[in-house]
Amino acid sequence: MKVTIYTDGAARGNPEGPGGYGAVLHCVDAGGTLHVREYSAGYKKTTNNRMELMGVIVALEALNKPCEVEVISDSKYVTEAFNQHWIEGWLKRNWKNSTNKPVKNIDLWKRLLKAKEQHQVTFQWVKGHAGHPENERCDELATTAADGDDLLDDVVE
Repeated sequence: MKVTIYTDGAARGNPEGPGGYGAVLHCVDAGGTLHVREYSAGYKKTTNNRMELMGVIVALEALNKPCEVEVISDSKYVTEAFNQHWIEGWLKRNWKNSTNKPVKNIDLWKRLLKAKEQHQVTFQWVKGHAGHPENERCDELATTAADGDDLLDDVVE
């Protein structure tokens, strides 16, 4: 099954302010019907990069069988980690970056790797705030969640 996932993250007062993520999943069934699912949540104190990661994680975790997935994000942090093979280097260096410093958000990177294990996943970058309908919807979901009243705690594991 082919699935397209659009994601975005937002943080107010980045770093360390309220934030949220938005994700929109598109899947066309065998009969040609488009199915759309949306996910979002807000957090009390987080960063934009953590929310960018959470959007992808939650969307991948929502898939209940192996899929061919295209993730479309306006986050170069997320897309280039895979497309520029940063993640392979981090793993080889035991979660250290090219300057031998610890990679930030290791807990979420590990969760993302686990979430994508059963899928065939590609990542595509799209310019944010440029009129892309699904990216704009993800931004709306993320910012609405960040501005909401029922914010979660972003617990770093």
